[in-house]
This record gives sequence, structure tokens and C-alpha cells, in this order.
Amino acid sequence: MLSRLTRPQALAVCALPVVALLATAAFAPLPFSLAQPGTTANVLGENQGTPVISVSGAATRKTSGQLRMTTIVVTGPETKVSLGDVFDNWFRTDRAVMPRDAVYPSGDTVKEIEEHNLAQMQESQDAATQAALKYLGLNADKVKVSLELADVGGPSAGLLFSLGIIDKLDGDGSGGDLTGGRTIAGTGTIDASGKVGAVGGVALKTQAARRDGATVFLVPKAECADAESELPKGLRLVPVTTLDSAVDSLVALEKGKGPVPSC
Repeated sequence: MLSRLTRPQALAVCALPVVALLATAAFAPLPFSLAQPGTTANVLGENQGTPVISVSGAATRKTSGQLRMTTIVVTGPETKVSLGDVFDNWFRTDRAVMPRDAVYPSGDTVKEIEEHNLAQMQESQDAATQAALKYLGLNADKVKVSLELADVGGPSAGLLFSLGIIDKLDGDGSGGDLTGGRTIAGTGTIDASGKVGAVGGVALKTQAARRDGATVFLVPKAECADAESELPKGLRLVPVTTLDSAVDSLVALEKGKGPVPSC
């Protein structure tokens, strides 16, 4: 049949299956999730009318400045992402295309994913409290800390929770604020020993931080390169590996003395 067609006609006929295949691929769901900068919350203040950090068994201090934990917003586990969606978001600096399995555990239901994220948040809060009280040399049997942050899951606020507890109870250790009156933002998991871990999505979190007024961003040292990739103007990166190093860096910033690491 093709031998009876002119060359342009033959090419057009051959191209039809390719066009159809591309059209199908453009609308077929792909195993990706789309992410963008999310909300931030000051752990020294209130969230939805409730104090984020409440302490009993020890005196707390009035703080100034802010310690803002950061988030990203990701399309839901059942959201269908097409090739067109991927192309639309791939080259935007305020968007990221991520493998779905890197965001959501493969095979889990929506309910199971929500329960997993809430469990991670609770574990993160417990570890953050233990790390902060250990840093301060306080007895966890006598000092009780309650952490409340609605509509946020996962472990990435751990570092900021620990710093918030320390600032509420001891500040910089000599009467000043750990923040130095600044708006400090950051991200990072933390374990009970005070070790800070990587979290992912830091390039988007730096944008959320700067949008909400932060001038300093605490980032797990292993993620410096990612944080620098889309770093907003006016935001200073401070890499951290442990709770001790984060506190030391903030005190050095506040007092204007001593070395402050950079990426």
C-alpha cells in the first residue's frame, strides 16, 4: 500500500502511530510526584492557636526572634501525574519532579501513608525532646515537654524542635536569645543523641524560608549542594551535623564572635 503513496503521504501515514503514542504518553499517569515550597511554622510561637512547645517541671523564658521549621507540599499518593505535568514543572525553580517511591512507600494505601507520616512525626518529637534535655543536662523524668504541630507529618522538624526547647529553657546560656532576634529557619532530622540527618527537598524549603522572612537557614551538612542549587538571595546557609554544632553556630551568629561554618 505504501508503494502507491507519494513520499510525503507515506511519511504522514508512518507518523500517525508515533503521534498517537506520544499523545497517549502525554496523558498517561507516570510514577512521579510534584513538589513545591510549603508552609513554615515558628516553633517558638503558636500554630493554629496552640503553643508549639509547652514545658512543665521547669521555668521557661520569654523569647524573641523566630525558629521556623519548613515543609514542602507534594501531590497526593493517588494524584495522576502526566508527561505534560512533568514538562511543565521540570524547568521551574520553584517546583520539583520526584519519583513517587521516593516520597511515598510503594504499595501503601493513603491511610497507611498518613499513619506512617504521623508515626514518624511522633518519633521525631520524642527524639528532639530527649536530645534537647540531654544537651541541657535536665532530667526527662522531671521536665515534661509537649510538642504540637497540626497538619505536618514526617521527621524533618526534629532539629528545629530541639533548638526551640533549648531556647525556651536556656536561650544562649547567658541570658540572650538563641536566635539573636533573627528569623532563623531550617530542616533536619535528629536522634536522641543529637545527630542531625538529611531530609530531602531542601532547595524548595530554602525558598519557603526566605518567603517567610528568614535570613539564616540551618541545613544538614550532607545537603549543602542541594540547598545551594536554588538558594534565594539574602538567605545564609549554615551547615550542621549535630545539635551541639547548631547551637554553637547560632550563638556565634548572635554574639558576632567565633567561626560560623558555611556550605
